[in-house]
Amino acid sequence: MPDPPRRRLRVLTWHVHGNYLYNLTQVPHDFHVVANAARGAHKTGVGGALPWGPNVVEVAEERLRDEAFDVVIYQHRAQWDDDRLRVLSDEQRRLPRIVIEHDPPQEHPTDTRHWCDDPGALIVHVTHFNALMWDNGATPWRVVEHGVKPLAELPWTGELARGLVVVNHLRERGRRLGADVFEQMRNEVPLHLVGMGSEALGGAGEVAQPALPRVLASHRFFFNPIRYTSLGLAVVEALHAGLPVVGLATTELASVISNGRNGYTDTRPRYLIGVMRELLKDIRLARTWGAAGQQLARERFAIGRFVEDWQRVLAEVTA
Repeated sequence: MPDPPRRRLRVLTWHVHGNYLYNLTQVPHDFHVVANAARGAHKTGVGGALPWGPNVVEVAEERLRDEAFDVVIYQHRAQWDDDRLRVLSDEQRRLPRIVIEHDPPQEHPTDTRHWCDDPGALIVHVTHFNALMWDNGATPWRVVEHGVKPLAELPWTGELARGLVVVNHLRERGRRLGADVFEQMRNEVPLHLVGMGSEALGGAGEVAQPALPRVLASHRFFFNPIRYTSLGLAVVEALHAGLPVVGLATTELASVISNGRNGYTDTRPRYLIGVMRELLKDIRLARTWGAAGQQLARERFAIGRFVEDWQRVLAEVTA
């Protein structure tokens, strides 16, 4: 394995998933995040409530060609297909380049060729499930699993006898994110939905990131209704907070949750309803499962391991 880079790198990237970017910027390099005057999609810079470190700065889109970088990290296809060609110089396009793939393929689950067709680039999948499902072609790839730096370490209480669901724009995103599963489940057990646009389904709206640890800690369990995704950071954050996790036994979640130990997954909703009812009745069971999940999160999804993995990736592409 390559040693970490010997010098501090200037990394260019975009703001796609705020929580992921926050954890990525724990890697000890300087991150320059694209912003434009309109604060358009993926060009919002580093605003918001997250406690960004001094190694994270905004760079105006119109000034990109005048800046010097060591590595470019693309996090969305639009950045590869459009921004790379439109706003970067020829020299910047030849820099060491990484594509973070946050999602599994959505056109066809197994037969979709990845859109980054460049043997000189490196695709970094955030889960082994992603890497398994994409046809990566001739582009080399690695997996760096999530790592989370909790914004607060609060004791789990579970005093609210209900499950918490955290999904942004669930109604608009429909069946893939499990909008129908959520509707079915909340008719059987009390569920509290939060996230951007959640008001459309009777939810409480967006919760600011600094406030989320307290919301997590007060709920009895976390429910993940998503059929097909990578592995949501909200699940990892719930595990770190000490919540047992209940969800569909699909995608990467099936490798994270051990039934009867740190939560429960199944493809039969009626089984999940029974498990959730049991957790509502037995707070001691919820506490035991949650403690096991927290231990898993501190080992498998530790921020230190995540930083080390990214140091190796950066050393590899800049060697």
